[in-house]
Amino acid sequence: MESKLQALISEAFNELYKVEIEANAISLTATKKEFKGDFTLVVFPFTQKTGERNPVALAERIGEYVVGKSEEIEGFNVIKGFLNFEISSNYWLKFLNENNNKEYGYQQAKDDKTIVVEYSSPNTNKPLHLGHIRNNLLGWSVAEILKANGYSVKKVNLVNDRGIHICKSMLAWQKFSNGETPQSSGMKGDHLVGKYYVEFDKAYKAEINQLVEKGIDKEEAEKTAPILLEAQAMLKKWEEKDEEVLNLWKTMNGWVYEGFDATYNQLGVDFDKVYYESETFLLGKDLVQEGLEKGVFYKREDGSVWIDLTADGLDEKLLLRKDGTSVYMTQDLGTACLRHKDFDSDRLVYVVGNEQNYHFAVLKLVLQKLGMQWSDNLFHLSYGMVELPNGKMKSREGTVVDADDLMEQMIETAKKQTEEHGKTEGFTEEQAKELYSQLALGALKYFILKVDPKKNMLFNPEESIDFNGNTGPFIQYTHARACSILRRSSEEISLDNIDLNFDATFNAKELEVIKTLHSFGNVVQQAGKTYSPALIANYAYDLAKNFNAFYQDTPILKETDENLKKMRICLTRFTANTIKTAMHLLGIQVPERM
Repeated sequence: MESKLQALISEAFNELYKVEIEANAISLTATKKEFKGDFTLVVFPFTQKTGERNPVALAERIGEYVVGKSEEIEGFNVIKGFLNFEISSNYWLKFLNENNNKEYGYQQAKDDKTIVVEYSSPNTNKPLHLGHIRNNLLGWSVAEILKANGYSVKKVNLVNDRGIHICKSMLAWQKFSNGETPQSSGMKGDHLVGKYYVEFDKAYKAEINQLVEKGIDKEEAEKTAPILLEAQAMLKKWEEKDEEVLNLWKTMNGWVYEGFDATYNQLGVDFDKVYYESETFLLGKDLVQEGLEKGVFYKREDGSVWIDLTADGLDEKLLLRKDGTSVYMTQDLGTACLRHKDFDSDRLVYVVGNEQNYHFAVLKLVLQKLGMQWSDNLFHLSYGMVELPNGKMKSREGTVVDADDLMEQMIETAKKQTEEHGKTEGFTEEQAKELYSQLALGALKYFILKVDPKKNMLFNPEESIDFNGNTGPFIQYTHARACSILRRSSEEISLDNIDLNFDATFNAKELEVIKTLHSFGNVVQQAGKTYSPALIANYAYDLAKNFNAFYQDTPILKETDENLKKMRICLTRFTANTIKTAMHLLGIQVPERM
């Protein structure tokens, strides 16, 4: 309807004022609830273009023209410079009739090249934590939203499996583990390796304190602590492909990967391809040589390679150290080109925290200067940090909230609250267990994804699991309620061949639900344009809230008018299907009964 209305308004400007205004340049919004109407056009911006100085007169003329051209638009009203269009009941009925039993809101497949979305990017020295959960949920959801917009999407993960931080865990395991393994300890592999990352930090701090007590300056002690020097020596051996170090590295990374896979599986995220830093960190060296030959980069007297970005408002950036070793920027340049080649992609979306804003500004600019035209479509989805009620998390000190522990805690909380509300009556033990998991993960995912990605957020596990308010379980329960109505209605009405063909009138609550359903396609498009799952999450809440208001006030199965009963059943089915679709885009399962 929006596109039809935009086309008619464009036509009106042309016919009445001889002014060419493209339909897609005409912005429509939902009419405010205190006014009569469905879509609103603000006419103030068009007064100068049309020469009509009186915005009310302009709105009146446009409104009369549009209503005269379409039976679906049955009226209009003007409030100052706001033109409110009223859509006919028959249009809403036709919309409901055509869409109540199909997947609604998805766009047709586009011919554009593949979009690559990178997310997760964990280090193999510790398990995934709450911060990683936000990263993974954002990345997965954004990829699914882009798919819903008709794009071909590839999800990728770059695992940071090399470097000094990895060697710290390895060295601590050698020194303190007595050969402990996941099998002997009963610990998940990523948790075990993370344990020794913490052990390294404890030993490192103890050595620093000992050196300071001997009169050595703290800054010097931090650089010369024996255990740090050992870790640096181990990294050098790794780079020289020392067999013993490489074998230990492969073993411990293997433990971590098994642990990661279990966490990803429970969290419900996946990848089309996994890249490893150990395999990609040298890829950018050829690009650096190319940049030197083009004069984009320059070499200093010590042999290090740099690019001067001061004219672009940034600074000088190191690309190769004086010993010829690469830095993160070098690796990311090479990896970006590899992904473009692997998937013939022209858009790369990086889901990385906002502490890396500068890094990605530099990455995009350097690729542009190297002549990579596709780099104009490199996008950094910068998201804020997740904090807990008791403060920030620190991996080295072991104060992070592990993703696995958090999910188990959420499941226990969901179990307790579900049993208190009596929502598992008639469930088998296995069915109840599945419901607890669905509610727990729904609560976790929804609480995180409903927040605009750019904002920092405070995660409160107990607040997230509530069957009332703006929560995942509230929306899940609404879906289950709608499914219950549909199950009961199927006993007397076949849901497969309902055809709504009557002169419809809708009460205010019905119309609010229909209009909310109608807006879903636009919400999906906007979420894709802005890379914001929060738009989908808050839409799902609005739909659930509006459906519950309709359900409380309006009889469905007890309605005696058969046409109204069928219409309300269709409205219920359409709502259930759309909630399910919206929640899928957030990675959330919705139960059919509770």
